[in-house]
Amino acid sequence: MLSSIKAPSPEDAANGYSWDAIQSALKRYLRGRGTRLDVVDDVTQETLARLVELARTQQIGSIVSLAFRIADNLVIDMHRRESRLEPEIEDDVRSDEPSLNRVLDSRRAMDIFNRCLRKMPRLRREVLIRRRINQESCRAIGDDLAMSAKAVEKHITRGMIDLRRALEQAGIDLAGQD
Repeated sequence: MLSSIKAPSPEDAANGYSWDAIQSALKRYLRGRGTRLDVVDDVTQETLARLVELARTQQIGSIVSLAFRIADNLVIDMHRRESRLEPEIEDDVRSDEPSLNRVLDSRRAMDIFNRCLRKMPRLRREVLIRRRINQESCRAIGDDLAMSAKAVEKHITRGMIDLRRALEQAGIDLAGQD
């Protein structure tokens, strides 16, 4: 872990710094502050590297206090970097496609629609398909099938009731979906 940090020089020993003790204290401090475990070692190593460099060029009053201050600043910087990256990641992951649950529910609903349509009387099925799928007017359907527009509307209403009932029995609520 500390392989990238130069070994303490004789002057470090003369200053009385115990790098192992400082490292242990830093790890305890960071864990106690709730720093993520995957970050503790990295912050500790970076803190010790900075301390070694500072100790070589400057007189340090309390190396442990300075170590804690450096570690706090590194953790804050890390959180800032991560918070700037999060929105970009979320935007990349977000999709306009329907969720898997929505797709599966839609497929189940289509299977139920098809089964229900096959069970309907031939005339009701034809009227419902021509009106709802082919978007033909009630008057045009009535003229082709020799029935009144009111009779066409009743077939549509009964067909929709049949479809809704079949969906309810299957436990699918299309109105409650996004």
